[in-house]
Amino acid sequence: MEDLEKPRISRLTSILTQLQSNKLLTAKMLADKYKVSVRTIYRDIRTLENSGVPIITEEGRGYSLMEGYQLPPVMFSENEANALITAEQLVIKNKDTSFVQHYSEAILKIKAILKNSQKQKSNLLTNRVYFTENYKAQTTSSYLMLLQSAITNFEILEMEYMSLENNFTKRKIEPFALYSTEGNWVLIAFCLLRKEFRAFRIDHIKKVMSTNSYFESHNMTLQDYFKMCAEKYKNTPDTPLS
Repeated sequence: MEDLEKPRISRLTSILTQLQSNKLLTAKMLADKYKVSVRTIYRDIRTLENSGVPIITEEGRGYSLMEGYQLPPVMFSENEANALITAEQLVIKNKDTSFVQHYSEAILKIKAILKNSQKQKSNLLTNRVYFTENYKAQTTSSYLMLLQSAITNFEILEMEYMSLENNFTKRKIEPFALYSTEGNWVLIAFCLLRKEFRAFRIDHIKKVMSTNSYFESHNMTLQDYFKMCAEKYKNTPDTPLS
């Protein structure tokens, strides 16, 4: 019986972590993830509720945790800790200074809760993992964190931009998404000047400012945007960025 309970205890702990990491989860999503039946997930949710976990059930939508509820400090397995340390070495090669700074501060807090044995191993791994990308430690931008915040808060930004053709413009934009290609970050945004979605190289943004104005979320996904671009530029494959 004890051996049978171990997988369930592990699943319950994982479900709790998933609930804290996501705004809303359905029973089917959890069932698919853990390869169990939806009925099993219903039982797991009841078990967590009976243990005092404040789970909110939204009929027809899914489950979420009560606002403000916090889990006890997270414990990492050795492989999870190693993955974080490896990711740190990749991030510090990034060309955006704001991204590097905030990730370094976050990983420092994570390292603080590692076991002493894990800390020793993480320090060893830090000196044994190296990425050759951006080996000259070039920094070309410092706006990534501000842009991420604008995307999630639907905030209109004002920016000064120098295009790849050296054309200088001032624009108001509605930030939509970010992607990285060949070491450069690209911002996808709805340009209020051109009245359409445009792609901007972040390292060509000369200045960006908050406007304290907000916009309604664009009703499309990043995949929808790429499909739209593929259709729009299918006969002009060499169309440059803005």
